[in-house]
Amino acid sequence: MPLVRIDLPQGKPESYSTAVGDAVYDAMVKVLNVPENDRFFVITAHPRNELAIDPTYLGIQRSEECILIQLTLNSGRTVEMKKAFYKAVADGLHEKVGLRREDVVISLVEVPKENWSFGNGEAQYT
Repeated sequence: MPLVRIDLPQGKPESYSTAVGDAVYDAMVKVLNVPENDRFFVITAHPRNELAIDPTYLGIQRSEECILIQLTLNSGRTVEMKKAFYKAVADGLHEKVGLRREDVVISLVEVPKENWSFGNGEAQYT
């Protein structure tokens, strides 16, 4: 059950946010083995002055269109799966919305399964 937060610059149509979410979700299902319908997203558009993204960190040339993607998910996926996920998201966003691969920043936050409650005040994974 990843909880996905996507931060992107304002000024895009609603269809853009939807397509970004779809690209991330598709990669989650195909690469990270997330179950169908396990979709919990927060997508926020920010004025450009609210997104401080270094344009050249690690020698990668980022534009003002850069987006940030953070997933909180159960721990246990391999480094190979994570690398495949990063590539699948960048490729999917490039294909669906024309976003440059350089403009995709992804962070994974891994937590133990007992750190989730899906409702009713219960820890469903324990």
